[in-house]
Amino acid sequence: MNALSKRFRVHRRTVRQALESPSPPPRKTPVRSSPKIGPFKDTIDGMLRANLTAPRKQRQTVTRIHARLLDEFGADLSYASVRDYCARRKPEIAAEAGYLPDVFVPQEHASGAEAEVDFGEVWVILAGIKTKCHMFTFRLSHSGKAVHRVYSTQSQEAFLEGHIDAFEDIGGIPTLHIKYDNLTAAVKTVIYGSDRRRVENDRWVLFRSHYGFDAFYCQPGIEGAHEKGGVEGEVGRFRRTWLSPMPEVDTLAELNEKIRGWDLRDEDRRVSQRRCKVGADFALERPLLGPLPTERFDPGLVLHPRVDRSSLITVRMAKYSVPARLIGRKVRVSLRASEVAVFEGHTEVARHERVVVKGGESIVLDHYLEVLRKKPGAFPGSIALSQARQAGVFSTAHEAFWQESRKVNGDAAGTRELIEVLLLHRNMRAADVIAGIRAALTVGAVSADVVAVEARLHAGGSISNRHLVEQRDGQEQRVVSLTQRRLTDPGAVIAGLPPDTRPMPSVTAYDDLLKRRPTFTAPTTPDKEGTTNT
Repeated sequence: MNALSKRFRVHRRTVRQALESPSPPPRKTPVRSSPKIGPFKDTIDGMLRANLTAPRKQRQTVTRIHARLLDEFGADLSYASVRDYCARRKPEIAAEAGYLPDVFVPQEHASGAEAEVDFGEVWVILAGIKTKCHMFTFRLSHSGKAVHRVYSTQSQEAFLEGHIDAFEDIGGIPTLHIKYDNLTAAVKTVIYGSDRRRVENDRWVLFRSHYGFDAFYCQPGIEGAHEKGGVEGEVGRFRRTWLSPMPEVDTLAELNEKIRGWDLRDEDRRVSQRRCKVGADFALERPLLGPLPTERFDPGLVLHPRVDRSSLITVRMAKYSVPARLIGRKVRVSLRASEVAVFEGHTEVARHERVVVKGGESIVLDHYLEVLRKKPGAFPGSIALSQARQAGVFSTAHEAFWQESRKVNGDAAGTRELIEVLLLHRNMRAADVIAGIRAALTVGAVSADVVAVEARLHAGGSISNRHLVEQRDGQEQRVVSLTQRRLTDPGAVIAGLPPDTRPMPSVTAYDDLLKRRPTFTAPTTPDKEGTTNT
């Protein structure tokens, strides 16, 4: 024993214990006394028992218990000692009172039967501005296949539009139910004390009836968060994976197009420790989903604003333009999550991307062209022109045409020629009109008629049956407006026409014919009495 003790440099007691049993004896936990907290243990236990029946938001925290011990009982205790005692006694007191701890029971979700929906906040650099947005998330419980969309709001129109996009992406509808929080977009009133009864929103009931699915509402508050834990975790996972750092986009439509690609890439991942990837499980689940209806539900909120004198309507504290002929009349608006559609009867007259900023404006130049034709002086400083330039609708070709037209025709008439060109966009492709503008500028003919002819030729795509004329700088010079020819130097060659050397027309020959006009004498006839009448 002594030899072993010296060899392994341990005490002989340790060697003796090892020889007696190969397993070391259990460690003895020292019993520590708490002389300071001892007199206050019963007081602390009473506070913890009171918490069992107190309202959740008015239960005493450890900080509050510690403060009461100092102020009301004069105790000289550290916060750490009170914290450690409360952590040890809290579950013991709950067990003594018959309260069971929260236990999560693993669940099995049938294929194609269940899904979960939730909203989550995201921040986006939208057109250079840091903007708070809301991400709609739809997740199939069996395969984990998820669909995400980002909107500027989490209103009912965004809620419904997200469902429609999700149903169309997965190609079907869950057959059992979809789980939700008690969102105001779906639930008007939670009936407490009942078995998950809810007073639902009328439009939400209509939407569910159209697509034929049932809703399962979780318990209010944090108690029900675990009932749809899959989508709760999915919101955070997708935000950390694809939206960090904050994406920089010009529009939410651009961001959602990127998100569609990210959703497809997520099919190549595994959920937790599952054997198959999300895409493989979804391929088996997709045929088991319910069918989509034949008609698509309109998720827009219907409003009826009146058009003001500026040809604008106000929708949710933002202004949108409509054709000027509708001033003073009420129009029907379908307010959607990402756009605003305006109707006159059953005819759509305007469509705008939804304005995110309160007090913002979306003004389309085309809506004011008839007014600007009569008031060309209002055109240069109009907000419609400014927004058209920012959007790229009013291109450099339009600017060049306007500048040349004002030089030739004057400010008012030149602006009217430009407005006539802009009116061509209603019936022709923008590329054809711009090609017509460039062709007209090439030959120095700033006329809307010339632009229209050249735009139609460009739209036809063939010049085989046209007369080829002079080539100048490698470009064909076409015969265009004779009106523009009269406005320029008579001796200049316009549009490939040769110089006109013929003499000016004269009517001298016709004057000579008038001089040689013969004289005619009226014939005489006798009357009844034998006299002659002339």
